Amino acid sequence: MDIPRAVSFYQAILGIDIEKMEIPRVEMGIFPYEEQMVTGIITKGEGFNTSANGVTIYLNGGDNLQTILDKVDKNGGKIIVPKTAHADENGFFALFLDTEGNKLGLNSPN
Repeated sequence: MDIPRAVSFYQAILGIDIEKMEIPRVEMGIFPYEEQMVTGIITKGEGFNTSANGVTIYLNGGDNLQTILDKVDKNGGKIIVPKTAHADENGFFALFLDTEGNKLGLNSPN
């Protein structure tokens, strides 16, 4: 896993600033947070493995996830499932691989 590459990817597709931090044997990219909002951390360390086969985390795609999805391929990721309506017609989702091979999803109302 390449933390600088992963941080650059997420900053580019999400339009956010990610704080880089290192502690002994662990590199991190900390997503912005405020007022206890759900956030995330990209982490590299011994025993941490990237995976497209594990749990899928869905990120908030804003009002229309296509805005983010349009940036995935351009920044080294790969779209697996394009913008698709939920079966209950209550919003949309998409799946992609990041630059490190992790599978993630996006969800949005439009």
